[in-house]
Amino acid sequence: MIMLQYLGYALALGLLIGLERGWSTREDAAGTRVAGLRTFGVLGLTGGVAGLLPPAVAAIAVLAAGAILLTGYIRRSARADGLSATSAIVGVVTMLLGMAATTGFATEAVAAAAALSLILSMRDTLHHWLRGLTAAEVRSAFRFAIIALVILPLAPDRAMGPMDAWNPHRLWLVVVLVSGLSFAGYIAVRRVRPARGLLLAALFGAVVSSTAVTAAFARRLRSGDGDAAALAAGIALASVVMVARVLLLTAILAPPALPSLALVAGPALLIAVLCALLAWRRSGAASDAGSITLGNPLEVGVALGLAGLVALLSLAGQWALQRFGHAGLAVTLLITGFADVDAAILAYANLPAPALDGRLAGIILAGPVLMNTLLKAAICIVLAPSRGGVLAALPLASSAIVGGGVIALMLAG
Repeated sequence: MIMLQYLGYALALGLLIGLERGWSTREDAAGTRVAGLRTFGVLGLTGGVAGLLPPAVAAIAVLAAGAILLTGYIRRSARADGLSATSAIVGVVTMLLGMAATTGFATEAVAAAAALSLILSMRDTLHHWLRGLTAAEVRSAFRFAIIALVILPLAPDRAMGPMDAWNPHRLWLVVVLVSGLSFAGYIAVRRVRPARGLLLAALFGAVVSSTAVTAAFARRLRSGDGDAAALAAGIALASVVMVARVLLLTAILAPPALPSLALVAGPALLIAVLCALLAWRRSGAASDAGSITLGNPLEVGVALGLAGLVALLSLAGQWALQRFGHAGLAVTLLITGFADVDAAILAYANLPAPALDGRLAGIILAGPVLMNTLLKAAICIVLAPSRGGVLAALPLASSAIVGGGVIALMLAG
């Protein structure tokens, strides 16, 4: 019965892939398709049966199926120009997944089939995105592959340097996380057409730099370029994204600090969300996204600069912790938060073994978030010294004040 169940998995994954292949070629003339729903179902089942046979017989079966698919592809390509070999290749992969389903890897085979079907179904979307990439963005993607797949595994995973403040593997891990997240936002914001709206630009732009979004929208408030309420909503949304990003990084790099940090950031986040919604409801028609200047976060200089900054702050934080205790570390992170809240969070996370319990760590990490929020409020007022700038700064200042109040209550308790 167990073998029948595994054969059922092999058949099911073949039908799943065949469903996508059959649908994508549904408009082809009868008799011109290399393979469809039934053929892929048979390929999956054949692979499952082959997995139960001796290895030599299984290899012959796979080669025979591959030869049949290749023959079908060659015959069809002789009658059509620019024919894709995808179906022939996927047919061989389907058979191999069917074999995996009956040789102890059923869960992995079904998961791979689902992922393969999803990728195949996204053909038009992926091609559209690929055509929209610039040469610089493609090179950046390759750089990220080097950063994440070559340098990170080779980086030593042990404390070293002055006061054992640096762990190269952990230091580079934060570069990978921040660079990858920022690059995703950078690509997304470049794909947002101005007509798509201001909030989308704020959302994706804030993933890269919420400060840059705040400054850009504040300048538009001063010049009167756009609906003031919509711009204020975009600034509030950028602050929401910044806090959410910090919570995500903390969850990955410093999990013990997350509960108390979320307790401080939660009310501030709620206020920013409500203010963004209220401001957006007061705004008029959909506002033009305008222009937000963002640097490519995967430029070599940017990545190395981030690594150097986090390394320097890790050393400063370790020195402050040893020399002045928790208060010294808190002051160091607060000062850092004025310039770059990510760097403050990452510097704390990169400390080898901070002598802080999770509750205190969360309170200390909340400081840079609140200070950075106040800095953005100041940017709004300085760049847009008008009623619009004050209205945009009000949600940010309110969020920071509420967060500070929560910290005071936690320390008093």
